[in-house]
Amino acid sequence: MGRTSSFLLFALALTGAAPALAAWQPQKPIEFVATAGPGGGTDNIARAVQNIITKYKLTDQPIVVVNKAGGSGAEGYVYGKASAGDPYKVIFGTSNAWQQPLVSKVAFNYTDLTPIAAMAQDEFLLWVKQDSPYKTAADYLKAAVTGDFKMGGAQSKDTDEVLTRMIEKAGHVKLTYIPFKSGAEAAVQLAGGHIDSHVNNPSESLGQWRGGTQRPLCAFSPKRLPQGAKITATEGWSDVPTCVEQGLDIAQYEQPRTVWLPGKVTPEQAAFYVDLMKKVQATPEWKDYIEKSSQIDTFLTGAEFDKFIKEDIEHLRQVASEQGWLIK
Repeated sequence: MGRTSSFLLFALALTGAAPALAAWQPQKPIEFVATAGPGGGTDNIARAVQNIITKYKLTDQPIVVVNKAGGSGAEGYVYGKASAGDPYKVIFGTSNAWQQPLVSKVAFNYTDLTPIAAMAQDEFLLWVKQDSPYKTAADYLKAAVTGDFKMGGAQSKDTDEVLTRMIEKAGHVKLTYIPFKSGAEAAVQLAGGHIDSHVNNPSESLGQWRGGTQRPLCAFSPKRLPQGAKITATEGWSDVPTCVEQGLDIAQYEQPRTVWLPGKVTPEQAAFYVDLMKKVQATPEWKDYIEKSSQIDTFLTGAEFDKFIKEDIEHLRQVASEQGWLIK
């Protein structure tokens, strides 16, 4: 069978019979709202999903991605809350959907939205400039004892800053955390020497590693990342040591990539998007995206997603309490 025929059969399989609840179909253009700036992990996944849907014609309607990164992503969620009942606004975020209301006076709660799915778990790495003298996380921590190190991250009191505070506690150091609108901005600042490090996801600094402007010291994972294609001439994600291997005792830290609709949509409308995301996940392009960005392919929806959220809130509450971030 030829390549074209295989593609057509795969596309037909994706657009086959849908569950009964998914009988609703969009009748006008759809807006994908990325709650982060261009080039960050949230923006990347929204555009990856958009491209796959477009390629396989999984809906007849056009999709546009808009970035609403203000307020550490709160702008996007408030926009979703204000769009109650509108099934043409699809919000892409992370755990900040339920984390921000814990630590900041924001005009939304995750319960104002309709959960669709957690589509992937994103890894975190500790990054430095390519010409940095630090070869290991232990080298980095030893130098950071001076208290002059600047750690960049995406947004304030969000996942990047939570991890930064965990690094401080585990490594017995003090870091100055500088928030940006996205991991992409943090990567630019590191390449320019304006900060000393950041904790970007693999997808947010893949280009910089390949281009030789920065490199990962370690991954916050219980085991080395999956083997895939080489990123540089000699190294790929599986060559990056775990942080525990290098003397930084944080065995695991991951971030879910989440998808939401505004509140007050119908069950049929929500079911359409759950089914749509499942179809996206079944494509070879999604598998390729997951491999290149070294994410963990997962799919949580319904009761499983709700259970995950509640458990994560309890963990975040503990960290936020230690930092004095909790809203009274």
